[in-house]
Amino acid sequence: MPERKKAPHIKDAIEYKIELKKPTVFKLDNGVPVYSIQAGTEEVIQIEWIFKAGNWYESKKNIASTTNFLIKNGTSTKNAYEINESIDFYGAYLNRSCYNETAVISLHCLTRQLEYLLPIVQELFLDAIFPEQELQIYKQNMKQRLAVNLQKCDFIAGRKIDEMLFGFNHPYGVYSQMEDYDNLDRESLKKHYDTYYINGNCTIFMAGILPANYAEQLNKFFGTMPLNKTQLIEPAHDISPAVEKKCNILNDKDGVQAAIRIARPFPNRHHPDFPKVQVLNTLYGGFFGSRLMTNIREDKGYTYGIYSFLMNHLHASAWMISTEAGRDVAAATVHEIYHEMERLRDGKIEEEELLLVKNYLIGTLLGDLDGPFQIIGRWKNLVLNGLDDQFFYHSVDTIKNIDADELRLLAKKYLNPDDFYELVVV
Repeated sequence: MPERKKAPHIKDAIEYKIELKKPTVFKLDNGVPVYSIQAGTEEVIQIEWIFKAGNWYESKKNIASTTNFLIKNGTSTKNAYEINESIDFYGAYLNRSCYNETAVISLHCLTRQLEYLLPIVQELFLDAIFPEQELQIYKQNMKQRLAVNLQKCDFIAGRKIDEMLFGFNHPYGVYSQMEDYDNLDRESLKKHYDTYYINGNCTIFMAGILPANYAEQLNKFFGTMPLNKTQLIEPAHDISPAVEKKCNILNDKDGVQAAIRIARPFPNRHHPDFPKVQVLNTLYGGFFGSRLMTNIREDKGYTYGIYSFLMNHLHASAWMISTEAGRDVAAATVHEIYHEMERLRDGKIEEEELLLVKNYLIGTLLGDLDGPFQIIGRWKNLVLNGLDDQFFYHSVDTIKNIDADELRLLAKKYLNPDDFYELVVV
């Protein structure tokens, strides 16, 4: 009989052994790699086709994102409505997303419907025609959205800090202007589509309760495409950071909020300090119990939320602090952000605080591996960054074993105000 009057033992998350389930890896006849996880309790599937077709590869602004969005809006045999109807008929969901380096087509469906949906996806990859009417609607909608967003200090800050870090001509620093949408044309979209989708570089990630013949189905519809046949030319983009490290922008003279971004360049995941700095970042501003949140939200009441994070770019990265605060306390907020850097460089990190951070990070990892879609998502992040499971296990060991002295040395190395770009938009 359980002891009802005695609380159960609370086990620290860092005591758990974490294992990352390995995917099944194979190649289609055309060399397209497939990573699959057979797991789960419900008969559902997630498939992602990842193309090297993001704005890193575009010939002019917005071509990558527009091509990715309109790939679903018409083929030579189906219009946008018919495509959506055919997907909805099977209770499926087809989405597309475009990022800096990659463009993604993702499908969520019931296991038993997979064979009926793959031909539809194949048609999008081979026969998208980008109807002029759909392009005009897209341009109008995006210009209206941009006009609304330009009134928001938070939106302006997100664009400007990237430009300060990487330069406006770099894919990580560029942003859209009204005339960029006016300059979009079908021929440019079709050229990007032909180069980076039909004849592009693709990797497939899938997870869930997979049918026994899923490999044959994938090979039937995508193994005969001219994917991964030509060597993709990697464009070179020079980083040109801003000369001035501090910038103040007046965007809304009647507004009461200030958008604050403070950031510095930082190496990508291949740098040996990256896993350690992830722990330091969490302690500094990476979760709700962080020092930035405790000081600036809980103690001072300057903001509803403040976070810091390492940007997940493939070629270069940055360490970012982001918040919105009252305009009258913006300067004080910036001061406290730097003050918390100083405390980490010169102060003491208590064992109880560090244990809380470690438990949070390990607990987050455990949650991220709870289900097939989460597991394949972890593998996708590793594969696209050119890493393997040893990086994952090294990160886990780092979280469990890093100590306060090592974190203080990292703070002295990376948390120096002179290294940061500072932007306030009011």
